[in-house]
Amino acid sequence: MKLAIVTAYPPSKVTLNEYAYHLVKHFRQKESITEIVLLTDKTEGAKDITFTEAGCKITVKECWEFNSYKNIINVTKAISQTQPDSVLFNLQFMKFGDKKVAAALGLMLPLVCKLKKIPNIVLLHNILEEVDLGSAGFTSNKFMQKLYGFIGTSLTKLILQADTVAVTMQKYVDILEKKYKAKNVTLIPHGTFEISEEKPEYSIPQGPLQVMTFGKFGTYKKVEGMIEAVEKVRTTTGLDLEVVIAGTDNPNVPGYLAKVQEDYKHVPQVRFTGYVEEHEVPTLFKESAVVVFPYTSTTGSSGVLHQAGSYGKAVVMPDLGDLALLVKDEGYKGEFFEPTSVDSLATAIEAIVTNEAHRIALGKANYEAATAYPMEKITNMYLNNFNKIISKNTPKNKTKETVILQPTTIE
Repeated sequence: MKLAIVTAYPPSKVTLNEYAYHLVKHFRQKESITEIVLLTDKTEGAKDITFTEAGCKITVKECWEFNSYKNIINVTKAISQTQPDSVLFNLQFMKFGDKKVAAALGLMLPLVCKLKKIPNIVLLHNILEEVDLGSAGFTSNKFMQKLYGFIGTSLTKLILQADTVAVTMQKYVDILEKKYKAKNVTLIPHGTFEISEEKPEYSIPQGPLQVMTFGKFGTYKKVEGMIEAVEKVRTTTGLDLEVVIAGTDNPNVPGYLAKVQEDYKHVPQVRFTGYVEEHEVPTLFKESAVVVFPYTSTTGSSGVLHQAGSYGKAVVMPDLGDLALLVKDEGYKGEFFEPTSVDSLATAIEAIVTNEAHRIALGKANYEAATAYPMEKITNMYLNNFNKIISKNTPKNKTKETVILQPTTIE
């Protein structure tokens, strides 16, 4: 099969680019895939398609830009030129832009594929019904929130025109089936990017205990409370702690981290890493004593939680929304805190950094949860769904003549 993937891709800074990298890494190793066509956003640097593992050919076609009104035309043209057998869309609602019209036009692409009779799956990382529009940086205005809700419902109906819509949480399946009467929604977990063949040692380097957070900050991910919580833990325990803030500003809040760095320059041992390259991620996690999720709301399954689990890390999480559900559904464990309470966050961090046995026990539980859904298994699930679409769309009198994708096995 020649598989096209519509997505942002490194070195793009557009959301979900890292997820696409790991999808491609594992899809290209499947015997049934003969070529991957990346239909990506335009970037100044070359796309990162250098992999050490043997795999199929990868063709890159940069054909869309964030906030461009021409994306629907340009991506459709690229699909016609490359003629893929199937198309996978790696999406969330603001994937193609943070301007309403640009975003909406891009989200019409699955319908275009349906009309062109190209088997297609949308991987939808969040649904607007579960997004706190104020905390996530969209709008705090009640009227605008209602307007966004109406627009979101309309866009969801567009996305549901795809052959299959895959979501990462069972709650999302339930909402889409109940509200939209959808019959084409399936659960495919987020998956864990990298799982080492060797189990984590659960040891951490000598020196300060690193309290790390990783992501795009400024909307519902804010780091001020984390810095203040660590200060409290230092005072109560006398421990040598370093705050590591890894990542960049959320595109909706440019300059956020620079302001935090200025406001808290009097606090010792606070390190801002900036953008973390893919090859730097393992070291970032391995050297951390605990991974903190300083969130005030959530917008979907957390890739960072899956990464933390794959490296056997203890985590501190807010007791809310999708993260709490993910813990229940997939078996992750951690210390929980009240999202708006610095004292609660300090208590949660202290419970881990003062108790090595507890830290290791949490890390082991999270490693076990992460290894249950490696990306190898996740990509098999997508191939099986493409098989179902192709079988369904194949006329009965041609079934014996049609070669469907090589079957895949999910263990």
